[in-house]
Amino acid sequence: MHVNLPEKRYYSIGEVAKAFNVKPSLLRFWEKEFKEIQPKKKQSGTRKYTPENVLTIQFIYHLVKEKGMTLQGAKKQLLVKSTDSHKEVILSKLEKLKASLEQLKEKL
Repeated sequence: MHVNLPEKRYYSIGEVAKAFNVKPSLLRFWEKEFKEIQPKKKQSGTRKYTPENVLTIQFIYHLVKEKGMTLQGAKKQLLVKSTDSHKEVILSKLEKLKASLEQLKEKL
């Protein structure tokens, strides 16, 4: 599903709900179920979703609404996804370190 939202720093719950064609109550429910969705809240309690939150919601929406997964299955997929992205970050850092060490070796 393609989400049609303008590029902004924060989105209201109404904007996000409208983009996914769901009710705001579903987004509030998913906040409780998925720790990966943690919108910022103003003192008044108004939720402000970041673009990262929207991407996570998009992934959850795809798993639950489009693929028909259970919430437990979606949680497992999110865990795998976060582990994979964490591995990618570590690999990137290791590759940079390796390149630096090879440059140092050539200088010796």
